Parts: sequence; C-alpha cells; structure tokens
Amino acid sequence: MTRHIAVIGAGMAGLSAASLLGRAGFSVTVFEKSRGLGGRMATRRAGELRFDHGAQYFTARGPGFQAEVARWRAAGAVREWFEGGYVGAPSMNAPATDLANGLSVTTGRTVTRLSLSAGRWSVSDAEGPVEALGNGAYEAAILAVPAPQALPLAASAGVALPGLERAVYAPCWALMLGFASAAALAGDRHKPDDDMIGWIARNSAKPGRDAWAETIVAHAGPAWSRTHLEWAPEAAQDALLARFRRLTGVQDAPAYASAHRWRFALVEQALGEPCLWDEASGLGACGDWALGPRVEAAFDSGQAMAARALAALGVAP
Repeated sequence: MTRHIAVIGAGMAGLSAASLLGRAGFSVTVFEKSRGLGGRMATRRAGELRFDHGAQYFTARGPGFQAEVARWRAAGAVREWFEGGYVGAPSMNAPATDLANGLSVTTGRTVTRLSLSAGRWSVSDAEGPVEALGNGAYEAAILAVPAPQALPLAASAGVALPGLERAVYAPCWALMLGFASAAALAGDRHKPDDDMIGWIARNSAKPGRDAWAETIVAHAGPAWSRTHLEWAPEAAQDALLARFRRLTGVQDAPAYASAHRWRFALVEQALGEPCLWDEASGLGACGDWALGPRVEAAFDSGQAMAARALAALGVAP
C-alpha cells in the first residue's frame, strides 16, 4: 500500500527532506507557491537574461553536504565559482531540480490551511483542498517554509511547534541589471563598505552562464532593506541603481533593470535545533531558520526532518 507525505515548500530544506523520504519508499507530494523550485536558490528569467537574484553561492563544510555537492558536481548540476564557493549550473536552482526528480511537485499554489482527520493530513489553498497526489491521505506533513510563514500554517491545524517564533530574518532588496555590452565593472564579486548595498556580483561571470550579455546582481544591506521594505519595486530599483552607479562608476544605461523584495532573506537568529516535530499529529517543520543562514544548513535541516519523520513512522532511512 502506498504511503503518502506532504511537504510544504520546495526550497533546499523541503526538497532535501522530500528526497530522503522518497528514497525511503514514501510517495511525497511537494507544494510550492512559486512557479519554480529552489526557494531563495532562485533564478529570475527576463527574456533571454538570467539572474541569480537570491542566494549567490554556497559552501560545503560537513561531510554529508560535501558528499551531496560532489554528486551534483559529477552530474554537472554544480560548479565551483571560486575556491570553496559553489553555484548551481546552468542556474542556481539546478540542485533543487535534481532533488525533485521522482517527486510529485505542485507549483503555483499557496497553501493556506492544513487539517488533520483520522490521522491523515489534508492541504488546502484559498479555494479549498488542493487537487494533488495523496491529498487527504498524508501520514505526515512537513512545513519547509520561513518560520513566520510556518507559524500560521501550524496554527491552522491547531498544532503548536514551540520555537518557531524565535527565528528572526532580515529582508533584502535585490537589484538586477542587464547590459547589452560589457559594463565597466572591475572584478566579479564585491562587498562594498556601504550602508545601502552590501553585495555586487557579475552574474554572467559565474560558470555555466551565458556570457553574451552582462548581467549584474546587487543586494541591499539588511538595515536599508528593512527600513525600505514596503517601497514599491520601482522606487527601490531607482534608489539602488543610483547607489550602484556611485559605488562602481558604471554609468551605462541598463537594457534591463528590476528590483525584487525578499521578505525572509537572511536568518539573523536561528532556532539552534535541526528541526521541529509534533509526535501526536505528525507535523514537522524545517528550514535554514533552524540551524543558520546557509544553504548547507537548510539541507541538513531537511535531512534531519526526514529522519525524524521516518523514525516516527517506523521506517528506516
């Protein structure tokens, strides 16, 4: 008999958990509100231009994640950008796509409510129960979204997951610029000593990217992003572009410019535990908010979450 589990969120933590659960024999359905996979390991497409507007790179410190990165590299899904710094190839979400192989993934659906009946979970959006594989028969449900988004979902099911409220995030405005020809930007990576822009990268210089067009990503610092969080994207774009020009001296008019707001970009205060699990209901939560602001932390949290769920369900990982 097929056994089903639901995972809410197709970022690194959710897909890490879902992949391990799938290998253990469960039918896993992943629900994602965005159109693509990877969460903040995201790539924005604008015509033929590509921007890694979320996570810029990742490192691998522990043996578990190092082994996974080695597997991705062998498969061509990850390449080294600089010593010890890796990127997905040909786009940042390539590792997420790899983890999603064999899973049932429902994208473009924002889950708003979970319900438990006779020991089985159902997943609903604003229109009601989502038509998805296994819905209504999930033996466990895993919340792999930012902690502030997981809190109301757990509450909708009447389940408390103590500790979620302790996680604190900083927001981030991301500026994406595309130029028809090479811009006069020296080097590929910059961390300006500036209270407005904290990171500038030549996106097109990353391995596996198209080099025919110059693409640049600039991230605003946490304090500026928090102060201007509710600005319209156009206002943030104009302000960040003006500061980018002052910092870099690049005065060329971009062929493309856009700003994206990440409300939950950088974990400032982590839970300090790998995951959360409610034994009575079979509801769990995982994410980078559990262990720290790194892609590896999200992966490790997802692995820990899957192991915890499998143990509770009587299945060896």
